[in-house]
Amino acid sequence: MNRVLEMWRSVGQESLNLPNVITLFRILLIPVFVILFITPTEDRSLSAAVIFVVAAMTDLLDGYVARRTGQITRLGKLLDPIADKLLVLSALILLVNVDRVSALVAILVIAREVAVTGIRAIAAGEGMIISAETTGKYKMALQVVAITMLILEGTEVSEWGNLHLAGIVTLYLSLVLGYVSGGQYVLSFWKQIVAKGL
Repeated sequence: MNRVLEMWRSVGQESLNLPNVITLFRILLIPVFVILFITPTEDRSLSAAVIFVVAAMTDLLDGYVARRTGQITRLGKLLDPIADKLLVLSALILLVNVDRVSALVAILVIAREVAVTGIRAIAAGEGMIISAETTGKYKMALQVVAITMLILEGTEVSEWGNLHLAGIVTLYLSLVLGYVSGGQYVLSFWKQIVAKGL
C-alpha cells in the first residue's frame, strides 16, 4: 500500500505536459458523447459518432506527441489506458441500452478490461509498469471501428451497407484480440514477478 501511495505522489509531481492534457481532453469528451448518445436520434447519433472518433483519435495523438517530444511520463502511462477504457466501456454500455450489442459481449469486454487494469495496478504497486502490447493496440483500433459503425446504425450512413453486421463482426474480432493481448499482459507480469523473485 505504501508503495502505491509513493508512486501516486511521484506521479502527482510530474508536470501536466501536452500529451497528458490531450489525454485529459479525451476523458472530458466522454460525458459529451454520453449525453448525445443516451437518447439517440439520427442527428445525435451522427454527432456522437464524430465525438467518439475525435476522442479515439486523441489516443494516437497523445502517444505520438509524447514520443516525439520525449514527454513520456508515468502519469501518461497510467492515464492513457484509463481514458481508453472509459471511452470504450461507456460506448458499449450505451449500445447495450439501445439493443445494438448483447449484454454478454459487453460483460466479456468489461471483464477483460477490469482484469488487465487490476494486473497493471498490482504491477504498479510493485514498482513495475506494464506497457501496452501491440495486440492490445490493434484490439483498440478494431473496437473504435466496430463501435463507430454501431453508433451510425440507423442513420443515413447505414445506406452504405449493413453497419450492424459489420460492426458486430468487427467487435467479435476485437474481443478475440482483447483476450490474446490480456494473456500477453499476464505473461509479461508473471515474467517480471519471477525476475524479481516475488
